[in-house]
Amino acid sequence: MSGTKSRAPLWRAVAALAVLVLSAIIALNFSPRLGLDLKGGTQIVLETQSTDRVKADSESTDRALEVIRGRVDSLGVSEPTLARAGDTRIIVELPGVQDPREAAKVIGQTAQLSFHNVVGPADETTKPAEGQTVVEDEDGNSIVVGPVALDGNGVSSADAEQETQSLQWVVNVKFNGEGTPGWQGLVQEACANTAGGQRIAIMLDQRVISSPQVQPSLCSGAGSTTSITGNFTADSSKDLAVLIEGGALPVPVEVIEQRTVGATLGDAAIEASVEAALLGVALTAVFIVIVYRLMGFLASIALGTYALLSYAMLVWLGATLTLPGLAGFVLAIGLAIDANVLVFERAREEYTRRTGEGLSRALDTGYQKAWSAILDSNVTTVIAAGLLFIFASGPVKGFGVTLTIGTIASMVSALVIARVLTDWAVRRSFVKKRPGITGLSGTGKFREWLVTKGPFVMGKAGTLIIGTIVAIVIAVTGVVTQGLNLGVEFTGGRVLDYQVGKAISADEAREVVADAGFPNAVVQESSGESGDQTNITVRTDQITDDEAAQIEAALSDAAGGATKERDELIGPSLGDELRNKAIIAFIIALGAQMIYLAIRFRWTFAGAAVLALATTVTLVVGIFAWVGEPVDGVFLAAILSIIGLDVNDTIVVFDRVRENLRERGSKSLRRVFNDAIMQTIPRTINTGLGAIFILAALAIFGGSSLQPFAIALLLGLILGTVGTVLVASPIAVLLEEKFPVRSKEDRVAAADPYATVPASGREAGTL
Repeated sequence: MSGTKSRAPLWRAVAALAVLVLSAIIALNFSPRLGLDLKGGTQIVLETQSTDRVKADSESTDRALEVIRGRVDSLGVSEPTLARAGDTRIIVELPGVQDPREAAKVIGQTAQLSFHNVVGPADETTKPAEGQTVVEDEDGNSIVVGPVALDGNGVSSADAEQETQSLQWVVNVKFNGEGTPGWQGLVQEACANTAGGQRIAIMLDQRVISSPQVQPSLCSGAGSTTSITGNFTADSSKDLAVLIEGGALPVPVEVIEQRTVGATLGDAAIEASVEAALLGVALTAVFIVIVYRLMGFLASIALGTYALLSYAMLVWLGATLTLPGLAGFVLAIGLAIDANVLVFERAREEYTRRTGEGLSRALDTGYQKAWSAILDSNVTTVIAAGLLFIFASGPVKGFGVTLTIGTIASMVSALVIARVLTDWAVRRSFVKKRPGITGLSGTGKFREWLVTKGPFVMGKAGTLIIGTIVAIVIAVTGVVTQGLNLGVEFTGGRVLDYQVGKAISADEAREVVADAGFPNAVVQESSGESGDQTNITVRTDQITDDEAAQIEAALSDAAGGATKERDELIGPSLGDELRNKAIIAFIIALGAQMIYLAIRFRWTFAGAAVLALATTVTLVVGIFAWVGEPVDGVFLAAILSIIGLDVNDTIVVFDRVRENLRERGSKSLRRVFNDAIMQTIPRTINTGLGAIFILAALAIFGGSSLQPFAIALLLGLILGTVGTVLVASPIAVLLEEKFPVRSKEDRVAAADPYATVPASGREAGTL
């Protein structure tokens, strides 16, 4: 047995070293994929629309994607990304593109190119035959055109060219094998139709762009090429050539979401997030070193490897790092600290209870007893992160990915690397002779006072629940009377954020925007990402890219320049969808938590935990309603994070309750719960302070993009921690008292009142 004990730490050390070496190799040989909110650029989300002829499905959307890919390539954008999302959506990312107007025009235009025979002129009395249509030609004259004889799929290539003699711009079109016969037949039909002037109408999206007369030379036999003439400029001819060569989209597309991030915003956000992370980690490391001394110092070293582990996992998986994703990494640091604190608090208990068995045995037992609580809390966090990835939109999806990666990396850091270091330390003779330096040699006077003389809070379980109901009523009143300041993600519309050259008040900016033709726009003044600049944020209904450019030009004139840092356009249908998804995600998250906790504990414990989570979320939403803070996609990320993280404290308490119930003796159920709360308060305080350091650093130094997120999480963390004592535990106590666990003897007795009576007693008719 002793040989096994000596080999186990060696194997853990080898595994830890292998993980670190592999992570270092990956980190040195792979580069991260940065989201557009970090490197700048434009993201356009297109949704294909069904027509009478073609249904928008995965197949037609894939064909549309390939057409759009050709158009994007013609724009000359460096490293564009195109991907289908779902059956009918296409996500186009264009790094470095700051003006989305031309890109959206070229990429999203339907460009249903078609060629028709001109039947003849038309007037008010003209009644076209079946298949014919009355349209206006390029000069505004009404004409009747026949059905589609050839569409854009028959086009092989198109080039813009300026003729040397006339200096007019034309578009030379070459037909492929499929299109050439149709073109030749159309030419012959036009040559035979003198009533229509021997003309062919070339239409783009049901609009005549050219209706030239067929040259007599073509009537003897057309080839596979032609030239489109008209009042083209250099730009319009080139744009048309790009659209024609890209091909006609098999189905129309609609821009339902568009985001543009300034080139400098991402750099400032990364710098601010790194500063917040470093400060948060430094404060947390100092704190746990003070509390746990040598063990805390070694845990801090292990925590330093977390960055390497999480970064290596990110680049190895090829995940995209977004701005909220940075927050996910920073937040996961708190999970690593939580695991260390759980282990060290358990080890302290074991060392005090089993004096003489040594530090090594106490630490091993601490890891073993803390394992179930660590596993349960991390699983619930991953559940919430997975729901974020499924239901969130845009960069917030990245938060779900990095939170999952960070959670896994934090477990490796805390349970593998930290264990190797701490196991090695407690086996040194120098440390064995001086157990006080480890931070594990005693539980402390505060904990002793809590366990022996702490308040009996569970004695007032009913009163605590009444107080909770009152708090919920106040929060709901805020939502009903004040309303929620829903962000553009949920309402639809457009948000423009500009860094202005000189200070300008919100009132002045509001007047400027109103004079530009947008009197109903919501204009606010805010601090920039770095905190030392003035930004103007404009929120409007649905407006075009050209209208957005008008606002930018007006602000630029009034404020000595305006640099666009953010531009988000959300369609109304997408806003409704995201709002519905947020509600569904919230319900599913609570349901998933309840199912998991019911399996791991009991349905009474699970119900209490979920009700406490719902209470915390309601209170946070109510506070945001009372103060008028925006409720947007980042807030959704914070809420789902609260659901994933706040249950951790409840799990720790319930895990201790479950353990104490095995040694209950004559103690009442309320005393068992109360003892569990008092025994875990030191862990709650230590973990809570570590997380508060990190979130406070994000709120202060994380920039304007992360501040609302950090504030919401701070509120959720504080309310959730208090809720474990004031909400979850009282509800669990009352449910357990109402629906107690029945032993086997109790169940048998309920079925047969005389089951426990000896046979001789039954025959005698006595008890």
